[in-house]
Order: sequence, then C-alpha cells, then structure tokens
Amino acid sequence: MFVGRQHELDELEALYAKGGFQMVVLYGRRRVGKTALATRFSQGKPTLAFTAKVQNDTLNLADFSRQVYEHFGLPLGTGSFSSWEDALMFVARQARDQRLVFVFDEFPYAAQHNAGLVSTFQIACDKFFSSTNVFLILTGSNQGFMEERVLGSAESGERLGQKDPLFGRRTAQIHLAPFGYRDAALMLPGVGSEDLIRYYATFGGTPYYLSMVDPREGYATNVERLFFRKEGLLYEEPIMLLRQELREPAVYSSILDAIAAGANKPQEIADRIGEQRTSLAKYLRTLVSMRLVEKCVPFGEDPSRSRRGIYHISEPAFAFWYRFVQPEVASVEMDAGGLVAREVLKSDDIPTYVGHWFEDICLQWVVSQAKCGALPLRPVRFGSWWGTDPSVREQTDIDVVASSERRSELLVGECKWRRKFDEARAAQNLVHRAGLLGDYESTTYCLFSRNPVDAGLRDYLGTSWLFVDAKALYR
Repeated sequence: MFVGRQHELDELEALYAKGGFQMVVLYGRRRVGKTALATRFSQGKPTLAFTAKVQNDTLNLADFSRQVYEHFGLPLGTGSFSSWEDALMFVARQARDQRLVFVFDEFPYAAQHNAGLVSTFQIACDKFFSSTNVFLILTGSNQGFMEERVLGSAESGERLGQKDPLFGRRTAQIHLAPFGYRDAALMLPGVGSEDLIRYYATFGGTPYYLSMVDPREGYATNVERLFFRKEGLLYEEPIMLLRQELREPAVYSSILDAIAAGANKPQEIADRIGEQRTSLAKYLRTLVSMRLVEKCVPFGEDPSRSRRGIYHISEPAFAFWYRFVQPEVASVEMDAGGLVAREVLKSDDIPTYVGHWFEDICLQWVVSQAKCGALPLRPVRFGSWWGTDPSVREQTDIDVVASSERRSELLVGECKWRRKFDEARAAQNLVHRAGLLGDYESTTYCLFSRNPVDAGLRDYLGTSWLFVDAKALYR
C-alpha cells in the first residue's frame, strides 16, 4: 500500500519537469519507504532501476550489467562491464536525449565494497551525465554514509567516512522521515481514533512497521505478535538497525535503554551506563543525527545555550521496544512472550506511555493547523515548556506551546489522555501556567482530550478556547 508522500512526489515531479541532468539524493533509515517512493515516482516513465546488495563489488557490478543490458534490450550473455566507469558511460550514451529515470537503490551497499565508487560517480556526473536528460536518484539507508560520503556532512559523529562527497553534483536532496500521525493512519483503514493513537505510540510512522499490522486482529494481538515473539518482525528490529549502521551498537543500545528508563540528562545517562559524560556527547550526537533521539529544551530557550536540555527517544517503535520489550527479552526467548505481553498491555504503564505520544500528536496537529491557516493566530515557533512555578515553588509544565513573538500571539495546550479528569481544574491550571511565559497581546487556550469536553464548560470558557478530542485530531 502506497500512501502519503505527496510533498516529496511534487518535489520530484517539479525537478523532473525542468529537463536536463538532475541528481537527487534520497536517504533515510531503513524501512521508511525510499524504494516505494522512487518506484511510485518512476511509474509511467522510462526507468532503469538497480538495487545494490550486501555482496562484493564484482557481484554488484555483474548484477548492474545484467540490469543495464535488459533495460536497453541487449543480449544478457554479453558479460559484465570491465568497470563501473565503463558501465555508467554506457548508460549515458544509450540514454542520449531520452528522459531516463536512473534509480541506484541502496548506493552504500555498492560503495562500501568499492572505495572508488563515489569518485567514479563524480566523474560520471561531470563527464557523461551532465549533457544528458538523465534523472539520477541515489538512495541509501545508511544515513551516516549518505551524509558523509555523498552529501559531505561534517557532523559524522562516530560514522567516519572519506571526504570525497558528491555534494556539488546533486540538484536536490530528500531526507525521508517516518510518517506523521495523520499519514500513518492512512495505512490502518477502518481503525478508530483511539486505537490509531495507540498504534502510532507503538509502531510510529515507519511504513514497513505499519504494513505488518493487521487491523482485524486488534491492537493487543498485533503488539504481541510483532514485538513479543521471537519470530516477530519487530522483535529484533532496533538492535538490527544499530548493528547495520554503527560501530559500537552495544553502547548506543545502552544509551537508548537508559533514556527509555527515565535517564534523560547527560549525566544521568552516563551514570546509568558507566560511561564518562565527556565521551557520551559523541554518541548522543550520532543518535540525534539518525533521528532516533531528540534533544528538547523548554520553549523559548536557545538549544545551544540551555542547560535544561533533556533527551527523548523520538521514534515511537524504538521507545516502545526499549521501554517494554527489552526488559522482557529473557521471557520472550523462553517462548513466554505472550504471557508477558498480556501483563504489560494491562498495566498502568501503557496509558502513561501512550499519553506521552498523545502530547506529540497534539503538537503535530497544532503545526499542521498553523500551516494551513486554520488557527486564530499565526504561530511560527512550536514546542513544550517546563520550569518552576514561583507561586507554589514547584516544577510544572505546558504540554503544547506555539507563538509568534512579532505579533505577540501565544497558544498553550493541555493534553489529557485519561478517560476522566477534572476539566474545569485543567482549564484553570492552563490559564495560570500561560502567565509563566510572559505577557502576550492575545492568548489562545487549547484543551486536548481523549473524549469530548463537557458542552457546558465549552460554552462557559468561550471563543478564546479550542477543544480537540481524539476524533477531531483525525477529522
């Protein structure tokens, strides 16, 4: 099932319409849908598509040669090209003025077994393809390799590469991220809004993970089948991804485990895993660059200067795995995963966990509404806030914050995933906390809830309030 990605498709189509040689770097972690996007874009267009494998250079070149011969209608028994340079030159000459889409899928698999392949592509782009109408798409799941060797990123962290990037040749780059909560819902047709929120909190927005869900089975059965069985497709997924891309997967896994257990400040993480705080920084930078971990600071503070930054796992499937599956690996290995899953899913920890991602979903909703001009203000900054309430000398927080400093407009939101809560008290607390952010000419209050808020309270609070329940988030 292909859903979403309309923005990326529009970008590719606009570039395709320009004509001439174009080179697009399409990257993102595995399972996120890079191949599906390239395939969808190339439908109805002359396309040469090749997927490199985890094998030696000779075999990849042989496979590429066969794919080239087949595409251009040449005898398959011709034999392999003598070099990648010869093969790419042949493609360029055969394409001539044809608008050919050339997809080289999983480029790192080929380049990691041929130290000169990146340089070869540089030469090919400059000498062979620059005068053609070839539309080249290089994809890669190894984000470190794509950022260092292809895009030339200096933020390499642990994932060091040679400095011969293709950066200057690319005409566009697309980092393909997982779906947001609304596009994720498109892969689960017929599922109610409350279960959609549970699924997003558990499986996130990675298309492959969502494609494994069978909505007919129900949430609990899907979680048990995919996470808590040895043969479950997501049982070893986080560890496999770390092993694929990182040199010290055990250290990174320990960091994720610590964060999932509540250690979200650098010193707390270092103490928990037995590492020096000074050496921890590079590991955290790498996890942030992989979009597995996010550093958050209170709304309004400079991330580069704030001393109140905390780290969260930003991928729901990883957060769920490290929070609930990793501690029970021994039981799963003894084929008792079903027993563990039933106990875990009935615990009070699950609503609390889902409530955290409910806050993330609500923030996504605010951003999307702002982008389409559907809010009573025009915010440009978004986040959450935490700090001290001097009136009671206690720590407090605001789940959702959005503002425009220039227009002196503020939005604050409270998110309640519990079925029942004191709605009037929640509204009163939100008004009080908004005052901790300073003076604004206008303030919009938003109460996000699992179920609709009492109609009488809605009428009493008036037009400066927005009320958004679970169904409204997907409306």
